[in-house]
Amino acid sequence: MASRPLLSEDVDHILGHTGPLWRELDGERLFITGGTGFFGKWMLESLINANRRLDLDIRATVLSRDPQAFERDMPHLAGNPAITWLRGDVRDFKFPAGEFSHVLHMATAASAALNDTAPLEMLATIVDGTRHTLEFAEQAHCERLLFTSSGAVYGPQPEKLERIPEDYRGGPDPTDPRAAYAEGKRMAEMLCTLGPVPCVIARCFAFIGPHLPLDAHFAAGNFLRDALAGGPIALTGDGRSVRSYLYGADLVCWLLHLLIRGTPDHPYNVGSPHATTTLQLAEAIAMQLSPQPRVSVLATSPVPSTRYVPCTNAIHRELALTQRVDLPAAIRKTLKWHREIQTPRIP
Repeated sequence: MASRPLLSEDVDHILGHTGPLWRELDGERLFITGGTGFFGKWMLESLINANRRLDLDIRATVLSRDPQAFERDMPHLAGNPAITWLRGDVRDFKFPAGEFSHVLHMATAASAALNDTAPLEMLATIVDGTRHTLEFAEQAHCERLLFTSSGAVYGPQPEKLERIPEDYRGGPDPTDPRAAYAEGKRMAEMLCTLGPVPCVIARCFAFIGPHLPLDAHFAAGNFLRDALAGGPIALTGDGRSVRSYLYGADLVCWLLHLLIRGTPDHPYNVGSPHATTTLQLAEAIAMQLSPQPRVSVLATSPVPSTRYVPCTNAIHRELALTQRVDLPAAIRKTLKWHREIQTPRIP
């Protein structure tokens, strides 16, 4: 089933907090990897909305292995003249001609299954894809590149560390094949730091909102799926693990500020600093529905819990960015997007 456009209140929110930044990109050409994922769909719809509302001429070339699949999923964006599709793999795509002012390197195989079953492919996709994208950015005389890394680079968060700051020197276990994703992101950050193009690094945590997959390894997506089906909302663990969730509209605002205003070679945590347990998340989702679906905790005994919450003092101090959409509002908006029938607003 084709996706609906974002809520008008969300694109208004984004434009209201990023208008001057979009104006700085007027007339520029952007190159985007990962344009068909959660980040990319939000960013492309926001870009097209900015073009329309502010009478701008920002163009984006978007790399995808299957552009037709994206156009089937996002028919309200299909055929928009601002977007040019480049079919290819991030590891070896053919460089498009001409200059591009900015590159948003957001491609990654964020798949728990791939990480478990083919860790070498996971590692190669991240590292080789970043190296190839950096080579293209240099040839295209790119002014700035934004790389979406991950909070996974910190490794397991110590139980007593409430929020992970950017200067935390922990790391994943390099002898654990399951650390392929995290180690790939660490290596990609090093490539960005060593390369000739100014790179801003966004260490991304957990998110919620329209376009979040409902059938992957994301707890928020799985809980939303269960809730929309009438429940029960199933927790495979005991609900004690701690996460935090930034809404997609805030995410776009943060990433765009980093692209234009962030300090190169300086990592920024991107995510909500407000912690919640997975049980609290499930209960918060259930509370938004009537009748409320049942929350089912499947674990019959305590299981090891994990914590994954960023400290966002750096991005607040340097760019005055904060979380504007709290978790209850984020859940309400996401459910509304899934349940309401909307007509396309963007030609």
